[in-house]
Amino acid sequence: MTIKEHLVKELDRLDEKQLIEVEEFVSFLKFRSRCLPSQVFDEEQMAKLYGEFAEEDRLLAEEGIQDYATDSSKEDQQ
Repeated sequence: MTIKEHLVKELDRLDEKQLIEVEEFVSFLKFRSRCLPSQVFDEEQMAKLYGEFAEEDRLLAEEGIQDYATDSSKEDQQ
């Protein structure tokens, strides 16, 4: 049984109020698909970008950890 066939059977079991809710949800799905284009990420491109910025990210994290440690020590002393 396909998903569509299963949904049709389930729809046949719903009362009018529930069908109205389903119709509103279907309308929402259609609206959302028109407004928000689906984002497709190229994994190879993402890996390349990650590699390009990995060293910079590591340096920034190491730089920031010293400030965090200093500020944390100051808070502990208060």
